[in-house]
Amino acid sequence: MTHYVITGAPGAGKTAIVRQLELDGYLVVEEAATDVIALEQARGHLEPHTRPGFIDAIVALQRRRQQAAARAGADIVFFDRSPVCTLALCRFLGHPEPARLRAEVDRLARSGSYERTVFFVRSLGFVTPTAARRISLADSLAFELVHERTYLELGFWLVDVPPGPLAERVDVVRREVTRTRPDR
Repeated sequence: MTHYVITGAPGAGKTAIVRQLELDGYLVVEEAATDVIALEQARGHLEPHTRPGFIDAIVALQRRRQQAAARAGADIVFFDRSPVCTLALCRFLGHPEPARLRAEVDRLARSGSYERTVFFVRSLGFVTPTAARRISLADSLAFELVHERTYLELGFWLVDVPPGPLAERVDVVRREVTRTRPDR
């Protein structure tokens, strides 16, 4: 089983790429942070990232989704973000790193749960706000830098997915998967 991470700045187009890969028949795992934010907002907490336990809730959901994907037994799985992304978020927000997050990142590094090749989706040059995504373009680009540094610091190899039409961006992913896994 091969687990690839697709990541990048908020609003970069990761979800569109993941949706196309899903339509192509791949198993995809949804981003946990967006769902944690949506749930907390539904509970009346308009700025969930300021609440204690926010990062731990994301880590716990990511872990459950990773375990479910492993049980599904798919040959190739694409994850919309990983705990490394949560570490980058923690750093960007200026939060101390919770022990649970550090333990999860360390576990993933030891276990090789994710491929060392990570698809890094570059900003499209704009951010479309959503209920969960309330970030400016300037902050999104600043987060992109923190994100990139965090992955590189942990020894991941980033495959650049530049801005462009969706089909071209998905082709970058397909070509790399085919290059590293000729059976696909």
